[in-house]
Amino acid sequence: MTKKYELLKDDTKVNDFGVTLYRIRALVAVGSLAVPGQLGGYIEKESNLSHKENAWVYGDAWVYGDARVSGDARVSSRTSWLLIGPAKSSGRFTTAFKDSKVGVRVVCGCFSGTVEEFSKQIETTHKDNKEYLEQYRLFCQLIGFNFGLDNKQGEI
Repeated sequence: MTKKYELLKDDTKVNDFGVTLYRIRALVAVGSLAVPGQLGGYIEKESNLSHKENAWVYGDAWVYGDARVSGDARVSSRTSWLLIGPAKSSGRFTTAFKDSKVGVRVVCGCFSGTVEEFSKQIETTHKDNKEYLEQYRLFCQLIGFNFGLDNKQGEI
């Protein structure tokens, strides 16, 4: 497999969790997103950004932990996505990001959809566990706040 980027060991940042992030540099053209030699954002490890297809991390954006950017996904800034968790119910993390097709997409476990769809799903899934439901409602409120969505008592 041809590598499309390299990690720059001499251009790093340390996030609030003490994780070292490495700036990336394109080794080949990445679709129309990057040319060889172009600097990108910061990732913790190569598993955060696929070497396949046209995924790319821009500017000062950070990707770390279990987050993965693949396919044709683009991370344009640190305000274009949000990672929340772990959830009390499963230990999973919930990711929300700007999506040109649906506005803000939420991914949690096998769920992928809009914030409104996520809100409806958690009401059904966790109707018998008040603690889990309340935490997921707070996740929805945080997602709404982060992306400037209208928010009324956990429903977005």
